[in-house]
Amino acid sequence: MKNRWVQLLLGVICMVVISSPQYVWALFTQPLTDAFRATLAEVQVAFSILIVVQTFLSPPQGFLVDRFGPRLLLSAGALLTGLSWVLAAGASSLTTLYLTYGLLGGIGTGIIYIGVIGHMVQWFPDNRGLATGLAAAGYGFGAVLTTFPIAELMKATSYRHALLEFGTVFGAVGLLAAQGLRRPDPAWLALQPEPHRHRPQSAGSRGFTPREMLRTPIFWLMFLMMTMMSTSGLMVISQMGAFTTDFGIAGMVVFGLPVLPLALSLDRVTNGLTRPFFGWLSDRIGRENTMVMAFSLEGAAMTAWLLTRRSPVAFVMMSGIVFFGWGEIFSLFPSTLTDTYGTRHATANYGFLYIAQGVGSVLGGPVAALLHAAARSWNPVFEVIVAMNFATAIIAQFVLKPMRRHWLETR
Repeated sequence: MKNRWVQLLLGVICMVVISSPQYVWALFTQPLTDAFRATLAEVQVAFSILIVVQTFLSPPQGFLVDRFGPRLLLSAGALLTGLSWVLAAGASSLTTLYLTYGLLGGIGTGIIYIGVIGHMVQWFPDNRGLATGLAAAGYGFGAVLTTFPIAELMKATSYRHALLEFGTVFGAVGLLAAQGLRRPDPAWLALQPEPHRHRPQSAGSRGFTPREMLRTPIFWLMFLMMTMMSTSGLMVISQMGAFTTDFGIAGMVVFGLPVLPLALSLDRVTNGLTRPFFGWLSDRIGRENTMVMAFSLEGAAMTAWLLTRRSPVAFVMMSGIVFFGWGEIFSLFPSTLTDTYGTRHATANYGFLYIAQGVGSVLGGPVAALLHAAARSWNPVFEVIVAMNFATAIIAQFVLKPMRRHWLETR
């Protein structure tokens, strides 16, 4: 268990377990809307609660993981994640759905997500981008294992039965994987080289506390950037079920498979592959340079997606490219943050930055749904998202890069 690659494998398994509450949500929106006779915006509140709680509680959760270790906290996270689905299966009102799928699910998934990412940046100081990318890939790619099984089980039985069965599996598998997690030995960690010590890429052994970090403009710039990028991806994740209906392709079949489950499965593959790929690339060409490439790719893909929305084949293929340009934020931002502020408080520090994901869930969930309802079209929503993509790419190159260079050269 002291081998860091074993730690990475166990972390990936934990990430796979918590991926479905977020990434298969689109399968549940229509059944939930029908079951509770609610509007799409009302049902989307459950998704927003999940992400908001997952992210806004991450600072104290990161502190607890740093204080008590990953095994105890991630075990609790796995149990809460599984329990959230089991209890949501019996929900008879929107309030109960909010408290179970949203609140409990957000607490459980948040503990595991922030704990695993913080765990990896400590075990892999020499390849943070790659390690966090691989761990985050478990979160992005994991739902590909469950999308079709959940869809088929819902078709054969009901969404309640799917929540009950898969919730039990998630809790059991996550609990088992968490038992092997161990923190790196301080003596071993002290001997590990920081990345690219020959150039000002990393804060080295200096460990900035959350209080110190929150006083710096670089953190708040990164928070703004991650909020804009999170909004774009979470808008697609939460609204894709509505897209297929409004674009007139909900009942269509591509390669013998229904459009929505096929698109969601392809998205999970590309959303998983992009994280280690761009993480690895950022270890070699720099974090900001990689951000420019990835964020611009998503902006271009979103534009093409909107223009080809009436074709079911194009819809499926472009959705995969969109997620290949989005998912890498979960390897680039934690790596950049740890490079800038050090490893000593890495988990707690990333907990504060991860709140941006919660802000993005509100903007990409209910706010995007309200904008669509007001405009009676998804066009304005897509236009805002595309603008955010390109704006964030420009900020990375011309604002974040020089600010970080100056910060690291003067520390």
